[in-house]
Amino acid sequence: MKNTLFALSLLTLMVACKKETKEENSKTSIALNYPETKKVDTVDTYFGTEVKDPYRWLEDDRSEETENWVATQNKTTFGYLENIPFRKDLKDRLSDLWNYEKVGSPFKEGEYTYFYKNDGLQNQYVLYRFKNEGDEPEVFLDPNTFSTDGTTSLGGLNFSKNGKIAAYSISEGGSDWRKIIVKDVETKEIIEDTLIDVKFSGISWKGNEGFYYSSYDKPEGSELSAKTDQHKVYYHKLGTKQKEDALIFGGTPEEKHRYIGASVTEDDKYLIISASISTSGNKLFIKDLTKPNSKLVTILDHTDSDTYVIENVGSTLYLVTNLNAPNKKIVSVDASNPSPENWKDFIPETENVLSPNTGGGYFFTSYMVDAVSKVLQYDYDGKLVREVELPGVGSAYGFGSKKEEKELYYSFTNYKTPSSIYKYNIAEGTSGLYRKPKIDFNPDNYESKQVFYNSKNGTKVPMIITHKKGIELNGKNPTILYGYGGFNISLTPNFSIANAVWMEQGGIYAVPNLRGGGEYGKKWHIAGTKTQKQNVFDDFIAAAEYLIENKYTSKDYLAIRGGSNGGLLVGATMTQRPDLMKVALPAVGVLDMLRYHTFTAGAGWAYDYGTAEDNKEMFEYLKGYSPVHNVKEGVQYPATLVTTGDHDDRVVPAHSFKFAAELQDKQSGVNPTLIRIETNAGHGAGTPVSKTIEQYADIFGFTLYNMGYEVLPEKVTNKVKG
Repeated sequence: MKNTLFALSLLTLMVACKKETKEENSKTSIALNYPETKKVDTVDTYFGTEVKDPYRWLEDDRSEETENWVATQNKTTFGYLENIPFRKDLKDRLSDLWNYEKVGSPFKEGEYTYFYKNDGLQNQYVLYRFKNEGDEPEVFLDPNTFSTDGTTSLGGLNFSKNGKIAAYSISEGGSDWRKIIVKDVETKEIIEDTLIDVKFSGISWKGNEGFYYSSYDKPEGSELSAKTDQHKVYYHKLGTKQKEDALIFGGTPEEKHRYIGASVTEDDKYLIISASISTSGNKLFIKDLTKPNSKLVTILDHTDSDTYVIENVGSTLYLVTNLNAPNKKIVSVDASNPSPENWKDFIPETENVLSPNTGGGYFFTSYMVDAVSKVLQYDYDGKLVREVELPGVGSAYGFGSKKEEKELYYSFTNYKTPSSIYKYNIAEGTSGLYRKPKIDFNPDNYESKQVFYNSKNGTKVPMIITHKKGIELNGKNPTILYGYGGFNISLTPNFSIANAVWMEQGGIYAVPNLRGGGEYGKKWHIAGTKTQKQNVFDDFIAAAEYLIENKYTSKDYLAIRGGSNGGLLVGATMTQRPDLMKVALPAVGVLDMLRYHTFTAGAGWAYDYGTAEDNKEMFEYLKGYSPVHNVKEGVQYPATLVTTGDHDDRVVPAHSFKFAAELQDKQSGVNPTLIRIETNAGHGAGTPVSKTIEQYADIFGFTLYNMGYEVLPEKVTNKVKG
């Protein structure tokens, strides 16, 4: 057992009435006894290079030994967290602020209008419905009743064409493996056997007869970590057994793909199938459902683009694509001859990234202008009707409805403004506030501004910094720098209850739009992939340096945070520049870059990462930044709280287990290195509110405590003001 007593210097800032600053140092300590993690002589050889993997045994998520390791690590971690003096204060404030009614945008299905609502602290959102405006809404589906502890959540939901039957998926313990349940809308009764072993699937109805869904054959070994790489599309006809479901696509070696999705056009005329081997790029096929025994017709036979059908009018298809258009455009083509040489530009590419939707007989094109929303409305002739006037600078979501609707709903938010819902008159182009949340948080007390900074190679990168108005730029503001930087995913301004609590404490929340994301289109994404992945880490490091140079914070008050691919970002940054931050918070991270592709659907991430088996150059590049392989003896790493879930079958928890073991073995100095493992939890989706609040209380508590606070910063400030 490695015994370490951490004496943390805790700094309390007191400002006298004459505004003279006095610093008082006090000391407290929390005893830490790290569980000893055994090492096993496991060695892999890549292109003649031997690589040790002493903690390989932690990859076995079914072993009693791993289970015991999880239990002892959690005992150590929670023993530490429970001794943080303001942990309960944070949890109480998070609970108080979280406790307000949250309502989603309404949508119509059949005779009913549906909407999701959470009364405040419910673990899961409840689905309500009403027939006529003014009717008292009734509960249609309450996921809080799915399990006693709130860990079974609602996944996808789709209705038959006439709206009389609903099919929905559920996730148990946060797993990506789902079950599909079919319910009669009027009686609310389950009308047939539950479909099981469904994964990475939508639910798309063909009329009122049945629906398409996707899954893999159940893997041998652990369903939480075993590799899954041949996705298949099935058609389930109502009233039949799942074993009778027709295999539509994906069953042959020629049709083998890692991810396959099926969708039916709104008019029930076409089945669209998208097939991918990785998280970027897809083939595309179409089948005419009005003709019995019609064949699949190829639209795209390669994966050089991300392309999908957004709409059709009769046989005219409208496709969104980034083929030869990195920022995306909409093209039209006839379904009888849909290959790219016949495409015609409908809404051409612009300098900003396009994310379109359709509603009420119009196209709504949402553009990201430096990560901020701009929305245009077009008719079906491709003519610009108007720019939609948004409530402010931030992110607008929605703008979708069925063709016959006269109104639609959209939501608007930014880093300091809770999401509000607006009703939009499609013909007139006018918006009205439909619902604004009543929350104990005043956005007027905060400011959010966008800055641009230069990365290591001179690339200009945007970052939005949000905090209380009037903070002093003295280098002593507790700051969370949050990033992702991968998979063409864009970080746009969004309100977070947890971040609001952080900012209430005088904290700064900063989000840079790193390369690898999609904020500036495909080129921006590609610039952060494979042998250019270091660009992402350099962008993040430069963001930290900007915050420090401009006195927002200093290395003693800076925490870096990210999840999944963002967990990799944190792991790589803290091992490359451990001197730059006080706290590191990698969540559900991809941290073993030599073996990530051997678990579940991990091989699908190779488009972004490459694999250690590709070639010697790729192996050496991955090994050069892989967090698990770059923890070094004798280095003082920042105070680190690794977080993961024991049922995470997206990024298996072994990544986090091995990284934590390496840190605990090699860490030099007084900073704690802990791992918090949520039991009966997955990658994050569907996490109960109660667990989410506890997680944030621990994350923020750990962060502030290791920045030197004995009491919450806001309490210090209030005491000074008093």
